[in-house]
Amino acid sequence: MKVVIFAGGRGTRISEESSLRPKPMIEIGGKPILWHIMKIYAAYGHTEFIICLGYKAHVIKEYFANYFLHNADITVDLSNNSLEVHKTSAEPFKISLIDTGVDTMTAGRLKRVLPYVGNEPFMLTYGDGVSNVNIDDLLQHHKASGKICTMTAIQATSRFGVIKMEDSGAIEGFEEKPPDSGTWINGGFFVLQPEIKNYLHDDADDIMWERQPMDDLARDKQISAYKHHDFWKCMDTLRDKEELEHMWQTEALWKKW
Repeated sequence: MKVVIFAGGRGTRISEESSLRPKPMIEIGGKPILWHIMKIYAAYGHTEFIICLGYKAHVIKEYFANYFLHNADITVDLSNNSLEVHKTSAEPFKISLIDTGVDTMTAGRLKRVLPYVGNEPFMLTYGDGVSNVNIDDLLQHHKASGKICTMTAIQATSRFGVIKMEDSGAIEGFEEKPPDSGTWINGGFFVLQPEIKNYLHDDADDIMWERQPMDDLARDKQISAYKHHDFWKCMDTLRDKEELEHMWQTEALWKKW
């Protein structure tokens, strides 16, 4: 099954890094987070990707265009302009890199790549979030639901620590970023049927995927939640990037390969 990945946004909340490259190209463990996301899907046998490009699209194109060369041991003979490849660690990925416009909203990006998907179910996610979501279980849930769209739902965590205190004001302790019990949010990792095209209107370039299309799907009872209770993290800020880097060096919970 093909996998569509949103990778065209400006990433303004992590501008320390995204001023130089697209957010999905910010590295964790020496590899772009986009690569990590693709490896998650590849661990379940899904190796055909359609990347929605926008901001600094050339950076992503150049990375994959030169991927084989950068991940191989080679001998270059400058006297006759020849190149000999000794061994390579290139991935078995097939990647369509589609420029969907710098200022296009996510619904428009999705609409623009539908011709590359074909008339078949496909998966969709964001280029800045990793998870240990079980893709096989997600697909089974989607098939059983009979809906046009399945969204992975994750439990939100507080961005701030909370204080545990008595009514008198006496502080009992602290808890950093606790789960916000009962609150579920969009975790990406969607599965979509071809009928999703009916929810992407002519003005899709100006619409966020998370607004009108998903609102209409909910109205028509055509969206199902796959509840994921385990690890999920979005790289939204520099602190998130540093936390993911630390996890990669210690225990990368999203690593399925």
